[in-house]
Amino acid sequence: MQAIRSRDTKPERLVRRLVHASGLRYRVAAKPLPDLRRTADMVFRPAKVAVFIDGCYWHGCPEHYVPPKTNSGYWSEKVLRNVNRDRDTDRRLDEAGWLVLRFWEHQNSEDCAQVIVAAVEERRRFLLG
Repeated sequence: MQAIRSRDTKPERLVRRLVHASGLRYRVAAKPLPDLRRTADMVFRPAKVAVFIDGCYWHGCPEHYVPPKTNSGYWSEKVLRNVNRDRDTDRRLDEAGWLVLRFWEHQNSEDCAQVIVAAVEERRRFLLG
């Protein structure tokens, strides 16, 4: 378990590089809300946009998740808890006025970056005048 990265995964780095190249700046692995003990992969505070790039296995991707063969009860429950926590995080951030963007690790990095840039620019225009 220690070898599994919780941040700076290859998909995250690719998306971050593309978003940074477009001129946007952000916080990495930051808490969107100070009282919420969860971090987003990218946080755009003034625009209130939180970006999550979820791993297919750990977050139960409907396309790629394969239940484990050993100790399946434990790991399946773990993934289910992750999915439930993700939904709770989405709800809490939404209630606080944040836009939550979630992407799967298998999605095209350039497409993800374009969606992020467009969303942040739109929120800036809307929220910041």
